[in-house]
Amino acid sequence: MGESLDRLTASLGAPRAAVLAELFDSWPSLVGEAVAAHARPQSLHHGILVVVVDDPVWVTQLRWLEADLLARLADAVGAGVVTAVRIRTSPP
Repeated sequence: MGESLDRLTASLGAPRAAVLAELFDSWPSLVGEAVAAHARPQSLHHGILVVVVDDPVWVTQLRWLEADLLARLADAVGAGVVTAVRIRTSPP
């Protein structure tokens, strides 16, 4: 089953399913509880992580923290898995 999921995610431009699970499950510890309360990962496609925030002020905050966030993500899921972060606003 895992191999099938990995083939499917690879065909869609996403990393292995285990990598996605690690990123989504460990999000609060990667960004901190305060940020995680307002921002959540939505998708990862061709290295671009889309993060949805509940208020425009968090767009600015996460853009300011992007380099640190990319470094934390590389430590957690491997270098080159997440190469950029795109932030979108969506109401909670």
